[in-house]
Amino acid sequence: MKIKKETLLYTLFLLIAGVLPAMAAEGAAAGAASVKSAAAMAAGLAIAIGAAGAGIGQGIGLKGTQEAIARNPGAAGRLTTNMFIGLALIEALAIYALVVALILLFVF
Repeated sequence: MKIKKETLLYTLFLLIAGVLPAMAAEGAAAGAASVKSAAAMAAGLAIAIGAAGAGIGQGIGLKGTQEAIARNPGAAGRLTTNMFIGLALIEALAIYALVVALILLFVF
């Protein structure tokens, strides 16, 4: 059975949207706990999206480099150097997502 991307994203949104009101209904006494749990959920979501985006970006970059090397083997040295610079920049985005997640966990 093939699941459409839109259906999967809509289901994920509904699951998240259903959890947040339940946490809000805890009451005023548990206000700090709900902020902490919301920060934990946001941190998990931030690192998940950051890691997924970095993985997809690295895969696309590697695919393009391998196709270019297959077409022109003489340019492999320059392409490999540029590929590693691009991969380092993409990985920096994943590290930024990790930093944001850690800030959400330990500041709130």
